[in-house]
Amino acid sequence: MASDKVVETVIAGNYVEMETEGKPKDVKSKLSNFLWHGGSAYDAWFSCASNQVAQVLLTLPYSFSQLGMLSGILFQLFYGLLGSWTAYLISILYVEYRTRKEREKVNFRNHVIQWFEVLDGLLGKHWRNVGLAFNCTFLLFGSVIQLIACASNIYYINDNLDKRTWTYIFGACCATTVFIPSFHNYRIWSFLGLLMTTYTAWYLTVASLLHGQVEGVKHSGPTKLVLYFTGATNILYTFGGHAVTVEIMHAMWKPQKFKAIYLLATLYVLTLTLPSAAAVYWAFGDMLLNHSNAFALLPKSPFRDMAVILMLIHQFITFGFACTPLYFVWEKAVGMHECKSLCKRALVRLPVVIPIWFLAIIFPFFGPINSTVGSLLVSFTVYIIPALAHIFTFKSSSARQNAVEQPPKFVGRWVGTFIINSFVVVWVLIVGFGFGGWASMVNFIHQIDTFGLFTKCYQCPPPILPPTPPQHMNATAPSPLHHPHHAH
Repeated sequence: MASDKVVETVIAGNYVEMETEGKPKDVKSKLSNFLWHGGSAYDAWFSCASNQVAQVLLTLPYSFSQLGMLSGILFQLFYGLLGSWTAYLISILYVEYRTRKEREKVNFRNHVIQWFEVLDGLLGKHWRNVGLAFNCTFLLFGSVIQLIACASNIYYINDNLDKRTWTYIFGACCATTVFIPSFHNYRIWSFLGLLMTTYTAWYLTVASLLHGQVEGVKHSGPTKLVLYFTGATNILYTFGGHAVTVEIMHAMWKPQKFKAIYLLATLYVLTLTLPSAAAVYWAFGDMLLNHSNAFALLPKSPFRDMAVILMLIHQFITFGFACTPLYFVWEKAVGMHECKSLCKRALVRLPVVIPIWFLAIIFPFFGPINSTVGSLLVSFTVYIIPALAHIFTFKSSSARQNAVEQPPKFVGRWVGTFIINSFVVVWVLIVGFGFGGWASMVNFIHQIDTFGLFTKCYQCPPPILPPTPPQHMNATAPSPLHHPHHAH
């Protein structure tokens, strides 16, 4: 259609302009452009795929122990599909909003469009407020989870410091993400991030298969409803990483190419999550119920240390992914978003990191916190709100006729889309938010009762006490804490 062509040029206009405006003149600027400025479909794919699996890769075997092998595999496939569908809806709504605004001659040269602005432009301020509240809270806790994961992982390399001290250290390191201007500048990071998670996933798979099944291994899951729905909600969280979809799309030269990218990213992610979770669960079975981090059960080796280090770097990148939209919201709130000075913007962004740091120290429950965030925040942020927003945006026949993009034939056009959206809302509301919320809160409260808030070292093995007084002098030496895990 001719109108589609017009729309395409309107949407892509600013980006082509940005790309060609200052053509690199020398090798240094060419290199900087290659590493730093990414706006292609490939960049978006790397961003989506590397952002989707980070520390959650290490908690999926724990979810399998709660769900059992069959349910674990089925839930991954189901929520992978569901997540891709809602990411597609978000991309359609973004293109609709952007096109309407471009027709009104609005210029987005120095402005990053965010999800709450899309809701505001299409459905009004009440939708904007709800979307903003859920999105910011989810991204805040998403960043908290990355910090907790850093401390949880480094402990398996160096246990001289407790996990809380490591959280202080990594909080300071992650604060440096304030200097990364936008998602354009994550090109090299998202590429490296994906390489890191790919290595870790295959390390978990191969190491578990080589280790073999532990003596007397049991695979009793699912045993309790609470554990079953906690595990299911962690998988809901895994494939709900598209709270930053709009920002990733906005960083593309041609945002309308995004539609299938999330599905392709999810298909790749499944090749990492399914073999690794299944292999670790096969090898260790019910032992995983008390070890939410898969690294805890695998024997110490150079390969494991390498995986831990790569995951640490990747968590730093994912922290930036989760935090960057929060930086944008904060900049807009204080009127600094269109400021050209990077240093001023970095300074303004710093207060965003402080509550994240504080929350990571209060709730260091690596694993259970994923399920809680999944049920209470992800369920609404990236499943229910986009599906409802799509239904309400296109409820009138004139809106459907004038839509920039018509739904594909294979889903049944508008009727099929409406049915799928209604199913997503009902399913996630009942299973994800209802049962999942109940189960993950029960589990979360159990962790607080067991370990307490501000716990120094969550799920650390107890130090080995010397059996006889003569050996008392060695008691202060760092003990090899990695082997008692099996007896824990």
